[in-house]
Amino acid sequence: MAFSGSFASVDGEIMLASRATIPATDEGLLRGDGAFEVVRVYDGEPFALEEHLRRLERSASNLRLPVDLEAVRSDCHRLLAHAGAGPDHELLRIVITRGGHRLMLTEPLPATPERIRLGSITYSPTRILDGIKSLSYAANMLASRLARERGFDEALLVTPHGRVLEAPTSSIFWVKDGAILTPPLDDHILASITRAIVLEVTDAVERSCTLEDLAAADEAFLASTTREVQPVAAIDDHPLAGEAPVTDRAAAAVAQRIRSMRAGG
Repeated sequence: MAFSGSFASVDGEIMLASRATIPATDEGLLRGDGAFEVVRVYDGEPFALEEHLRRLERSASNLRLPVDLEAVRSDCHRLLAHAGAGPDHELLRIVITRGGHRLMLTEPLPATPERIRLGSITYSPTRILDGIKSLSYAANMLASRLARERGFDEALLVTPHGRVLEAPTSSIFWVKDGAILTPPLDDHILASITRAIVLEVTDAVERSCTLEDLAAADEAFLASTTREVQPVAAIDDHPLAGEAPVTDRAAAAVAQRIRSMRAGG
């Protein structure tokens, strides 16, 4: 049975998300000190939950943050069983705070255009947080807002030296002469689970990238848990062709791989 409205689990107790609370003294709230994951949910079932939990464990370890993975796993399954399937429960957000709280939320998928326009934003990664999905996401969220203020749909994070990194919550891929390319993890980007699927099901290779490279690209797309594969329509003032056959094939291959993984293949 599906329920209307998002649900939450706080330290194992299930409630409406609108009623979920943590103490005001929790440093996860006060200082953004904690770790999180966002899991795609298909028909009430979490996709790649164990992969997300392994990354959560790595993030917590790097933050010196205690986490009880068995309790997190149990909370996730209980919350999703309670929520059921439906548009309010297509994402599962997992949050571990410095104050020792486990917070899970079901959420709807955010609305996005079919093809997305990216505006470049100068961004310097915090090296000490490499490989960590921490709650300190204000810089990423501000980058998105700055891009939207300029009329774009989303930001593209670019270092002061001109090296393209990723979008605030997505990996960037571009196509040149039929080849799919993406920045390497050594460029201090997140080891995205969907990025790994793209690399697995296509011939994509890692290569450092500049805005000039993207301006000369034939196609580009974003990849993430929420987007799967989303075509890019423009980067700054450089429009990309409406037809994107390589992107279309990559999207189909990723969708097929997700279906196979869900079926246990």
